[in-house]
Amino acid sequence: MELTPKQRQHLKALAHPLKPVVLLGANGLTEGVLAEIELALEHHELIKVKAPTKDRELKDAIFETIAQQTNATKVQKIGHMLVLYRPAKEPVIRLPR
Repeated sequence: MELTPKQRQHLKALAHPLKPVVLLGANGLTEGVLAEIELALEHHELIKVKAPTKDRELKDAIFETIAQQTNATKVQKIGHMLVLYRPAKEPVIRLPR
C-alpha cells in the first residue's frame, strides 16, 4: 500500500504517543514474533515494533522482512523503532485523501 505524504504525516501523529507493542529479544525475528506482529496489526492497525540492536544494516533487514512478511506499510523508522500500518478488514483509522 502506498501512502501519500499527508496520510503518512497523519499516521505519524497517531503513532507518536503509542508504546511499542512488540519487542524483539535476543533470538531476533522468529515465527512467534511475526505471529505477535500479525495479531497486533489485526487488532490495532497501527503499531510500533522495537528492535534493540546496534547493527544498523541488520536492523534495516529485520524491519524490511517484518514489513514484507506481514504485508504492512512502513510508516516511519526512528532509531530502534518501526511504525507499521495495515488497515483492518473493518478499518478504524480513517486516512485523509
